[in-house]
Amino acid sequence: MSLTSIIRPLLKHREHELEQYADKAQELQEKVLHRLIHKASNTEWGRIYKFSKIKDYSQFAMQAPLTSYEELKGYIDRMRQGERDVLWPGRVKWYAKSSGTTNDKSKFIPVSHDGLHDTHYAGGMDSVVWYLRNNPESRIFDGKALILGGSHAPNYNQPHSLVGDLSAILIENIPTLINMVRVPKKETALLSDFEIKRDRIAREAMNKDVTNISGVPSWMLSVLNRVLELTGAERIDEVWPNLEIFFHGGVAFGPYREQYQNLIQSPKMHYLESYNASEGFFGVQDDPSDPSMSLMVDYGVFYEFIPMEEFGSERPTVLPLWEIQTGQNYAMVISTSSGLWRYVIGDTVRFTSRNPYKFVITGRTKFFINAFGEELIVDNAEKGLAEACRQTGAQVLEYTAAPVFMDSKGKCRHQWLVEFNVMPRDLEAFANILDLSLQQINSDYEAKRYKDITLQPLEIIVARPGVFHDWMRDRGKLGGQHKVPRLSNSREYIEQILALNH
Repeated sequence: MSLTSIIRPLLKHREHELEQYADKAQELQEKVLHRLIHKASNTEWGRIYKFSKIKDYSQFAMQAPLTSYEELKGYIDRMRQGERDVLWPGRVKWYAKSSGTTNDKSKFIPVSHDGLHDTHYAGGMDSVVWYLRNNPESRIFDGKALILGGSHAPNYNQPHSLVGDLSAILIENIPTLINMVRVPKKETALLSDFEIKRDRIAREAMNKDVTNISGVPSWMLSVLNRVLELTGAERIDEVWPNLEIFFHGGVAFGPYREQYQNLIQSPKMHYLESYNASEGFFGVQDDPSDPSMSLMVDYGVFYEFIPMEEFGSERPTVLPLWEIQTGQNYAMVISTSSGLWRYVIGDTVRFTSRNPYKFVITGRTKFFINAFGEELIVDNAEKGLAEACRQTGAQVLEYTAAPVFMDSKGKCRHQWLVEFNVMPRDLEAFANILDLSLQQINSDYEAKRYKDITLQPLEIIVARPGVFHDWMRDRGKLGGQHKVPRLSNSREYIEQILALNH
């Protein structure tokens, strides 16, 4: 009897619980809010905002303010110094290092014991539950799991707290059973130098029977290519014939899909996306034919949403999950079992369904281009690039885009720096298709492109191979959950990368 056939029945109970998402989401979310408020009522934050007197969502929304990292930073700094009962009961030991704010190089997101188990590990387990439900012939537990992770950041550690990439924190605290079926060994997984780690991971994993892989698509692709270099194989399924699933997240999979399909041509290969961030685990793709993800409504996360047309206003409308509408773009707000309260996470989503609640990630509140009123978001960019690749045979490896506010001829445009895995047959055609696709997807962009009056046709600059890798390395951002900023309203990122593009 296979190990998978033994484990599968143990997960059936959770499968039945997940079925309640379709008609009990509001009830589940209200229970989550009650549990979070009750548990945190005697913390400093809970006393300030009178959590003990809150009976329902409307009171919570009236009494507790929306927050950003800057507003919680002072509390988090004290927690890192060892203070107890500040934003969450007890002492929080672990902090996930995330990209910085306007005022700081890095954010340190608290990851409590509760948050680790009721959110992050719960998300990983539910990804497997849904995968097994959709794939009854799976033998996923009969081989090894290749799990990519980041590293600890000892230079940020303090006597009472430890810092690392979220993926490193998860590996450090991973349950013993999962650790037994995982590669590489923990010391390798937590190395800080990604280029050394990439080689060691490949060497440790290439002779194992790997059935499943997990990580950020860009970094996993680098590891898989190293495996091919070391083994001399042409395809990954020659090295790991029983490989059946890639659990991926962190960046949009669209630009990488064709490259993975070239590397892994086995008909039994599957892909499952999740939405896991330093702040929590929020969504899982439960249907392989549907790119949207189910919102995980019974974890230690309570969700609220701000319509993007009101984002940044002094008193924006804030909606609980059960008041959202499909087809609209929202900024996500979370309250969590790690002590983030009404925290504006910075991601934007659009719901595709309400029963159950399913959504797609549309971008970041700060990663967009709106220099001329065009309101271009990452979701638009991904769809436009996919169409340009489809029509020209190109494969995009990495990209970033920013506005050119005015060139020497007084012209304004969007400038795209693109690293191709496969060059388009005709670069000018690629640019034209991308431009026309963006106009079809985004009416604001179309209006600004009308007769080239406000915006000129976009410009494509071909990036040399490895330039994005070099830029990430120079910033100490290789591996883990680090990602290239896709769109920016300023030229800060693109100018830095262009300086290396020679």
